[in-house]
Amino acid sequence: MTHSDMGRRKDDHLDIVLDRRASVRSSFSGLDDIRFEHCALPELNLDDVDVSGSLLGIALRAPLLISSMTGGADRATAINRHLAEAAQELGIAMGVGSQRVALQSGGDQGLTRELRRLAPDIALLGNIGAAQLIEPDGLDMARRAVDMLQANALIIHLNPLQEAVQAGGDRRWEGILDAIHRVVLSVGVPVVVKEVGAGLSADVALALVNAGVQVLDIAGLGGTSWAAVEAERAENPADREVAMAFAQWGIPTAVSLAMVRQALPDTPLIASGGIHNGIDVAKAIRLGADVVGQAAGVLRNATLSTAAVIEHFDIVIRQLRIACFCTGSADLRALRSARLLAPNTLQSLLS
Repeated sequence: MTHSDMGRRKDDHLDIVLDRRASVRSSFSGLDDIRFEHCALPELNLDDVDVSGSLLGIALRAPLLISSMTGGADRATAINRHLAEAAQELGIAMGVGSQRVALQSGGDQGLTRELRRLAPDIALLGNIGAAQLIEPDGLDMARRAVDMLQANALIIHLNPLQEAVQAGGDRRWEGILDAIHRVVLSVGVPVVVKEVGAGLSADVALALVNAGVQVLDIAGLGGTSWAAVEAERAENPADREVAMAFAQWGIPTAVSLAMVRQALPDTPLIASGGIHNGIDVAKAIRLGADVVGQAAGVLRNATLSTAAVIEHFDIVIRQLRIACFCTGSADLRALRSARLLAPNTLQSLLS
């Protein structure tokens, strides 16, 4: 695949996500099945509720990550600038999209140290696909991905389903875990491994941590379906039919998060996949997330302006703070112990 083909593919991805043609129903995330027990006597001052957190040892004013969403498309330059400026203003983290096109072509799509200049204080995460790591220059690409941003960490994204249904996708996945281990040993910054919308199982999570990965982003079912994205891009009916069969494939975000947290009680976890508002953020924190990521939900704002991105996340943070307040949680630590209503609470009370 040529660099221009990869750039065109990334442009297609942006169009499809912006048109919401590949969104899985939000109920598939499992977050809609969770309900907090309301506290009518919170005994708190709402303005004093503390929603601060941290990622990679860097303080966050709210436990939010602008998740990876833009890669090789030319218009990503403006999008990345808006996101970086907003992250700096808000005091939240930012992960860029795949840097593959920028690393292999002359264009940079805004993925340069200019992002660090715009956002000097944030946790900024680079990004490369796991399948690229087994290429002859894979380790060098990983190092350059960090250097070109002065990134605090490197995201390695796992997207086997997307590659399997994508015309010209990467079919070879043997040796990926060993390649990730080599990157961990040599890249010089913490490594984050992220699924892209089908979730991490407990077994895979354990294998990654045993390979030295420091942070996991479970990125479960419930947000953008990259199988559906590739179905939209398919040029023949057979390819479309194959891809669409997997549009709802994956581990729901809530399930993936809960089981990975149970298996790895001390590993920093990012939750993403179907995060629509601050209540979803609160639910993810309650299930074990340290930080919560959102991508598609803010993408349209990011095409407009920095101010639009700031306004979007201001709303999410206000919602999160109220969710804490109405569960009697003074901070995120308390929120992690907030009472939940069991799914069959009414039935149990009536029986």
